[in-house]
Amino acid sequence: MAVHDGGPTRDDAAADGEGGSDGRGMPLDGIRVVDMSNFLAAPSISMYLGDLGAVVTKVERPGRGDEFRNWGHSVDGVGLYYKVVNRNKRSVTADLHTPLGVEIVKRLVRDADVVVENYRPGTMEKWGLGYDVLAGINPGVVLVRVTGYGQTGPYAQKPGFGTALEGYAGAAYISGFPDRSPLLPSFGLADTSSGVMGAFLAMAALHERRRNGGRGQVVEFALYETMFNMLGPLVVDYDQLGRVQERDGSRVPWVAPRNTYRTRDGRFVSLSAASDQTFARLCEALEIPGLLADPRFTTNRERIQNVDALDEAIQGAIGMLDRADLIRRLESREGVVAPVNSIADIFADPHIQARGNIASVHDEELGRPMRMQNVVGRFSRTPAHIRTTGPRLGQDNRRVLVDELGFDPAELAAAGIPTDGAGDAA
Repeated sequence: MAVHDGGPTRDDAAADGEGGSDGRGMPLDGIRVVDMSNFLAAPSISMYLGDLGAVVTKVERPGRGDEFRNWGHSVDGVGLYYKVVNRNKRSVTADLHTPLGVEIVKRLVRDADVVVENYRPGTMEKWGLGYDVLAGINPGVVLVRVTGYGQTGPYAQKPGFGTALEGYAGAAYISGFPDRSPLLPSFGLADTSSGVMGAFLAMAALHERRRNGGRGQVVEFALYETMFNMLGPLVVDYDQLGRVQERDGSRVPWVAPRNTYRTRDGRFVSLSAASDQTFARLCEALEIPGLLADPRFTTNRERIQNVDALDEAIQGAIGMLDRADLIRRLESREGVVAPVNSIADIFADPHIQARGNIASVHDEELGRPMRMQNVVGRFSRTPAHIRTTGPRLGQDNRRVLVDELGFDPAELAAAGIPTDGAGDAA
């Protein structure tokens, strides 16, 4: 619920169709989010908040909408990944270059708890929507700002997508093989991890607001900062040892063995033996007890120093077994191993099915169900779930702009904002 002068203004979760299907509600019932962002990172922030029950209203450009609608694969011209990242959201259209568009945002902010934006620093201020203006309307609002390089520093005005920032943060430098070019992840790692970080920071700011009289604040961070903080001991190793981590395939410099290995039937497993005990169980399962007696492999430090010889021996043993047999052997001895799954394998996996990790949600625009990754986290009392897929552009204009905010449909129509419920044609 939005907070003004230390107290709640309204909690209309039921009116917005929130809550679990069993009537128990969801963790963020009553929280209202205005999503002014585009593409992937910042919309992921509001996606996670919406997953847990927040009412998320996405503000998009009339006619075009978020360009992410046109990224990736589509069915009948409908972008599929947009439907995932913008699930559990309402879509309204507003041209922020116009007084009407700015007024739409201002009215949305009246009852908002969180505003999410990812424009280049200074853009919100140029539109007359800087934090001072938003806080003047609603002192309790939390403004979450994410950009490539942050709001300050010599690079603040540089444009930045996740791909560039994965290189800048140091992630690409250590990814891949020594004799090949650095590798970027084949999905939006900087963007999606920043979505998790942004949602966490938003919740921290809301918690702080609750403790300190209901006043909001600005939370800003850079895409590269999330990646940078995920890279393990790079900083401390360089600071204390002058060590620069280089590319080494699927290995990591602090534990061995840790790699992917090919089985006799041409499949792969990912495997780690991080402790001396798990290494002993691995050797027992692979019937290579001689490795345990070899002084090169007695402890993890020795194994790291002799990792080439270690991997050669392990791969030789694994290459004699089919994957199913290998996994059975290791699991019977509590070894840590898993198949390297394709998405087809994941769809067929009984554990994924039992945990409900893939949800089926009906999409009105396509007229059929869509399957996507489910909400992460199980709440025993207030379970979360996906209510809707990503909306048609402007499909909630009447409900939000007219019914909730009180705009005149004729005024909206004159500005090219339809309110007939059919959506804003691109």
